[in-house]
Amino acid sequence: MKHPVDVHVGKRVRHRRWMVGMTQQQLAEKVGIKFQQIQKYETGMNRISASRLWDIAEALAVPVAYFFEGMTGAEDEAQIAEASHGLPGDILADKEALELVRSYYAIPENQRRRLFELARVLSDAAA
Repeated sequence: MKHPVDVHVGKRVRHRRWMVGMTQQQLAEKVGIKFQQIQKYETGMNRISASRLWDIAEALAVPVAYFFEGMTGAEDEAQIAEASHGLPGDILADKEALELVRSYYAIPENQRRRLFELARVLSDAAA
């Protein structure tokens, strides 16, 4: 049976890997394992050892603590977010949403602010 912590850490690995535009194969090569193992980590099927998590954190350029962020009450927060906004609690699990976020942060900051304001106006108009 999958442990909720393993599932959470696996999702954080997947999200960070997507955010930096890395494939499972590329991450596996950096860590020195097979990509199938990365797949198992990301689904929470296999538990990540402390030393392996350290290696993954190094490869993804984040502190180890990054993978545990949002653990406290994560399920409750996700349910509240979904109920109050009509959005899935784990919005970054949607590949299109994650690609949108990645593309957004690739835009120069001054243009990004203008795009953000436009999106805010459009969402207010649709409500």
